[in-house]
Amino acid sequence: MKILVINCGSSSLKYQFIDMDNEKVLAKGLCERIGISGSKLTHEPVGGEKFIVEKDMPDHNIAISLVMEALTDKEHGVIRDISEISAVGHRVVHGGMKYSESTVVDKAVKEGIRECFDLGPLHNPANLMGIEAVEKAIPGVKNVVVFDTAFGMAMPQKACRYAIPNEYYEKYSIRRYGFHGTSHMFVSGEAIKFANLNPENAKVIVCHLGNGASVSASIGGKCVDTSMGLTPLEGLIMGTRSGDLDPAIIQFIANKENKTINELLDILNKKSGVLGMSGGISSDFRDIEKEAQKGNELAKTALEAFKYRVAKYIGAYAAAMNGVDAIAFTAGIGENDIEGRRDICSYLGYLGVEIDEKANDVRGKLTLISKPSSKVKVMLIPTNEELAIARDTKRLING
Repeated sequence: MKILVINCGSSSLKYQFIDMDNEKVLAKGLCERIGISGSKLTHEPVGGEKFIVEKDMPDHNIAISLVMEALTDKEHGVIRDISEISAVGHRVVHGGMKYSESTVVDKAVKEGIRECFDLGPLHNPANLMGIEAVEKAIPGVKNVVVFDTAFGMAMPQKACRYAIPNEYYEKYSIRRYGFHGTSHMFVSGEAIKFANLNPENAKVIVCHLGNGASVSASIGGKCVDTSMGLTPLEGLIMGTRSGDLDPAIIQFIANKENKTINELLDILNKKSGVLGMSGGISSDFRDIEKEAQKGNELAKTALEAFKYRVAKYIGAYAAAMNGVDAIAFTAGIGENDIEGRRDICSYLGYLGVEIDEKANDVRGKLTLISKPSSKVKVMLIPTNEELAIARDTKRLING
């Protein structure tokens, strides 16, 4: 069974083509600048040369047709005909309260995605365009949607509800959903297998640390809490997002600076986080680290605040679950920042966490980084959202 996995943005489309008999990637690629001049497709067959097509892509239909051409290209393709595509799995950011698990696409599901446009205005419209483009390009092939918010839907009411008037929950579905759900689901499951934990009741904390960052707590693979909320703005300090803050700050700055709510949300989403805290150095944590090493105090504080916030969430989730068996670091920073992992874990001595400095000296590789004497298993687990989507697609297609 060969599955095409698609992650469709408003002006981009990422894809991977996976042979599910051995879970090996056959090809991957990226369509850039869809609907903008200078469009191009970069196609990379595994073991082959990178193949670039510079061609106008006025919409996602053209982008998908170019992906099909690349996959079947005589020189650079990996299949002879599109009939070899068994199914297509799509990442959809927001499923609202309607979808708590992945599902096969039909008319009602597409309408459900459309109904969540107001909850995921930046992503859901593009996700739906990708689905409809695939339906046109390869009619008859089943499409599966994997919702980023599905993992967080398992949270109990005490964890997902905000302390605001109930009418807003009833009218607008305002609750905590959590994001990066596909990554959290995949990594928590891999942590249970890697650490040889009981799959029924293993208590796992996953730290998905990238430019966007979140922490989740799960018991037996079921989410009990996660740091992002109604939107990805809540929780950890991120590259450009503020994370948790006193809501009254919005009114205070609005009055002082004569700014609208929308302008302030733009600041909190795009100009805050380590970018804002560092005085505008960068949203890239590597740039912040370089400046901190040169003695820049704002950069130092931004990094320390980021790591402190992660450690606080780990502590909170250990309390919420009444213990923790494993802590997994993943995503760009989690997988590659050796010092960051060490510094975060330095807060966790009370949990019995002991980091093996030599084992921790690693990037992007599945590794146990805690000592044998550590009461909690700490590990680095590379995330693989595309494989998680492909696995769910295969499961649903096979019934």
